[in-house]
Amino acid sequence: MDDIDVKILKCLKANARENASVISEKVSMSVSAVIERIRKLENSGLIRQHTTIIDPQKAGKDVTAFISVSLEHPKYIDRFTSFVRENREILECHYVTGDFDFFLKVATDTTHSLERLLNAVKSVSGVMSTHTVVILSTMKNEYSVDPDELLK
Repeated sequence: MDDIDVKILKCLKANARENASVISEKVSMSVSAVIERIRKLENSGLIRQHTTIIDPQKAGKDVTAFISVSLEHPKYIDRFTSFVRENREILECHYVTGDFDFFLKVATDTTHSLERLLNAVKSVSGVMSTHTVVILSTMKNEYSVDPDELLK
């Protein structure tokens, strides 16, 4: 990892579809060298995926919330994670420390659909309690780490 890799990652973080020829101009390298570096970053696993981020509100998902979930016992983890994987409104699921076991990020179209989802979560075998926080607005939403952090 060097300064050139970081510059390439910054370009891709800003626009994953940016053409290698444009990136090559920004980092003062040949197109083939840029393509090779991107391949190496992908093969190393540092670049996990190139993706499209869909704006939830423009997709009709006006309610975003975080749901903390406690399970009665770890034996229910597999059942709960299966439910999570099958539900399209659950965007993220994290196994966490603290008072709760899981932290979910969900996006629904209305508060009524959030209520339906919350009831479905509570109905999963082993779910002991939940705590829900609805997001009113977002000041910052990064999807990956800052490439400059890689040089430290």
